[in-house]
Amino acid sequence: MGPLARRGLVLGLHHCDGPVVDVPVVSVRNLRVEVSASAVDVIDGVNLDLQRGEILGLVGESGCGKTTLALALLGYRRRGLRITDGQILVDGRDLLSLSEAELGHVRGSLVAYVPQDPATALNPAMRIETQLLEAMARIDGRRQRRARMVEVLADVGLPSTQAFLRSYPHQLSGGQQQRVTIAMAFANRPRLIVMDEPTTGLDVTTQAHVLDTVRRLCKEQGVATVYVSHDLAVVASLAQRVAVMYAGRTVEVGPVGEVLSSPRHPYVRGLIRAVPDVDGRRDLRGIRGQAPEPGKRGEGCFFAPRCPDVLPVCWEAFPPPVDVAVNHRVWCVRALEDTAFETDVRSPTSPSQRPTQVMLDVQGVSAWYGQSQVLRDVSLAIAAGECSAIVGESGSGKTTLARCIAGLHSDLEGQLSLAGRHLAAGARARPPELRRAIQYVFQNPYASLNPRRTIGESVVQPLRHFEQLSRSEADERVRTALEEVALRPSLVDRYPHQLSGGERQRVAIARALALSPQLLICDEVTSSLDVSVQAVIIQLLAQLQRERGLTMLFVTHNLALVRTIARRVAVMSEGRVVESGLVDDVLAHPKAAETQRLVRDIPRFDPARFSLPA
Repeated sequence: MGPLARRGLVLGLHHCDGPVVDVPVVSVRNLRVEVSASAVDVIDGVNLDLQRGEILGLVGESGCGKTTLALALLGYRRRGLRITDGQILVDGRDLLSLSEAELGHVRGSLVAYVPQDPATALNPAMRIETQLLEAMARIDGRRQRRARMVEVLADVGLPSTQAFLRSYPHQLSGGQQQRVTIAMAFANRPRLIVMDEPTTGLDVTTQAHVLDTVRRLCKEQGVATVYVSHDLAVVASLAQRVAVMYAGRTVEVGPVGEVLSSPRHPYVRGLIRAVPDVDGRRDLRGIRGQAPEPGKRGEGCFFAPRCPDVLPVCWEAFPPPVDVAVNHRVWCVRALEDTAFETDVRSPTSPSQRPTQVMLDVQGVSAWYGQSQVLRDVSLAIAAGECSAIVGESGSGKTTLARCIAGLHSDLEGQLSLAGRHLAAGARARPPELRRAIQYVFQNPYASLNPRRTIGESVVQPLRHFEQLSRSEADERVRTALEEVALRPSLVDRYPHQLSGGERQRVAIARALALSPQLLICDEVTSSLDVSVQAVIIQLLAQLQRERGLTMLFVTHNLALVRTIARRVAVMSEGRVVESGLVDDVLAHPKAAETQRLVRDIPRFDPARFSLPA
């Protein structure tokens, strides 16, 4: 057992409704997970206690080990990893001592899992009723299983009608699919449920409903829950305690109110500064640099290369835990320093005259997918050099509108124009200069970059489509494009899988900007990114807009981001624009019922006025 494992971490959690319970329902001791081929640790030295009804928020950047830890709590490890040290006790049973057959029996009954994407948990070829009953196979008697199915569907706010039960997953909304997976997780009354970012990708209203369901069921059924997320606002509204992970270690653990209002670790402070503020009180600031990979973490504090408060001693050894308050522990040599934490107050913006030239004009656009109409008489205009946002619930039509503008959807009626020039329905019917003038950055950089092309090839490919370039000219254009989005030119020979999510998204932005477009469409470009990476991308886009005078259309369901980057916003519902105007006016004084609901359902995160969730 290594020194980190020996000094470990104990998370003593309090029951949300009463006094401390002596015997935890979940107890993890000295957990270490390694890469099988190299024995390099992915996570190490983790100890954890949870009581009945407790919700622990587990947060950190991608690659920090939070999902590896969460899956280990189910007795599972991903291919290529092995659990080499520790115990995982759930209701007194050590999961690491069980055989695969025994683990298969306790999963679903003793421990349960809710994934990020319900599409990975629901069989697309099976009806909802069949899948629910299958999840309850350990309940004796068909009548008892059906009664329990009706009960859990009611618990998560879903109907038990024949029409619903005979539906296939694709016939349900994203929120309904996620509620089905939650119902399946709670069906057998497990002692521990692990939830891996179950609201990522959901609009704020659907997210609020799902979080309310989780909060209520955990309290009513006394289920201990580990909620994995990179969204601090969600964790602040849901959990009683929070554990922040960085590079395979826990760096700060304690009550939500204390950790998020008075963070003692510089990494946690950086995460908080990266959370967008829908009320516009704080400036957004990302954390520069990247977390080290397993095997490249050095001997000292793993955060030292990115830390603004680093000392020489930080490079010598990983810091021991420091108790800064009751049940509040920090791994930092400066944890006890009396330094008040303040977020950056939003910089006042000087009033500027609105640009008069209209870059994008959309008049009376309606669109269809087959017989289904998804846009209904939509009109909006974006001034040159302005960033305008489109927001709304999932299915409101915002992405379809963006695709119509870009020429990626052609089954439409109405008028589209760019800088006074008519835009035909469909990119193939547009002249080359107009196709070049509008560039699209997609939500998922994993899918928008060809995995078989190097970064250099991906960036230069659209350039060669529109221009005749020599090899040296192409290399120079690629180098300039990468540097403009703060990427090293040395990345040109790498492939997408060798880059982080934030780096991939920057490559996608560089590819679009290399063509010097007049209009840049960003479609949910930060929805899959950590808050720190998200902040860096938003800062980058805002900087590029200022420097280039770029016109931007920013499609998102994250209203807090809208306040940070956009000047105007249009709110969509059921294929129509229900409200539009200046961002500050719309978010501060919403008029339409849909806008009021969206603003109400945004998870609030205000470190200065933080209080524990009820």
